[in-house]
Amino acid sequence: MKQSLKDILNKEASLRNSKFELSKLAKPDPVQVAHIYKDEYVTLICALFAYGNAKMIVKYLESLDFSLLDKDEDEIKNSNFSPYRFQNSEDVKTLFLSLNRLKKDGSLNEFFLPSYLKNRSILEGINSLQKAIFTKSDYSSRGYSFLIGNIDKKTKGTFKRWLLYLRWMVRKDEIDLGLWSGVKKEDLLIPLDTHTHKVSLALKLIDRKNYDLETVIKLTNALKKFDPKDPVKYDFALYRVGQEKKIKLINA
Repeated sequence: MKQSLKDILNKEASLRNSKFELSKLAKPDPVQVAHIYKDEYVTLICALFAYGNAKMIVKYLESLDFSLLDKDEDEIKNSNFSPYRFQNSEDVKTLFLSLNRLKKDGSLNEFFLPSYLKNRSILEGINSLQKAIFTKSDYSSRGYSFLIGNIDKKTKGTFKRWLLYLRWMVRKDEIDLGLWSGVKKEDLLIPLDTHTHKVSLALKLIDRKNYDLETVIKLTNALKKFDPKDPVKYDFALYRVGQEKKIKLINA
């Protein structure tokens, strides 16, 4: 008897939810660096740089001195930061300065909750965090704006890096850190990337080929049919299947 898609995805999600996926033996993933520190600010940096080749992302994250988040501003200003793709060294330095200043004001979880709770909208919560970061510096550049993002422009992009951060912060299992409280898993949206998108199309979870926020919502709603309380639990499995080009194995 052929397994249902729900059973296949549940099995794959369970298989991927292991300590092995965080080890050096598994394919590189920025969450591996986040697990070393288990800090919401460090984890945000890991998420914001989570674009491009996974191996290069991890290599770059491992080169950063995250202890600077708790140092004097002068030490950050006098530090050298390597550029990363669209970000020059000044962009990265400004991110560390802004988060250093924001950290003195409290927890990112606390900044997120008031906006989120108004309508139980994680997009509104993310918007408030983005604005909080931007207010900590008068610096402006194209690379820095790309790094932080602007969720007010809802028609552009999937906001994968921020939705990935929320998945890491809210969910708690072998992969996700679960450092936050007060946010419901059922409100999370899938952090869509190209691997997840291709696999979801192949499995007919969605038929929308556009790579945008509408597709994010459609895929999340499709996964809610399998688990309405925790639809994003399938994300890491879908991503890995796409990354490892194993779609034929689960779609046989």
